[in-house]
Amino acid sequence: MDSVSDSYDNAMAERLWSLLKRQLNVDTFESKPHARKEVSKWINWDNNDRIHSALDEQSPVQFESL
Repeated sequence: MDSVSDSYDNAMAERLWSLLKRQLNVDTFESKPHARKEVSKWINWDNNDRIHSALDEQSPVQFESL
């Protein structure tokens, strides 16, 4: 987070949480370890496999490797 009146960082964090909740499509998890595992899998998928339109239809890993 940035300064008190700066909403830019908060908007980015809210966007990330929104995507995570929508794409995991889970209301509750069995346990904290299960939640950690599922969130970790989602982050790995988002960084390595999911293509992003802002990155010329590449994953972040592909984009960074160029």
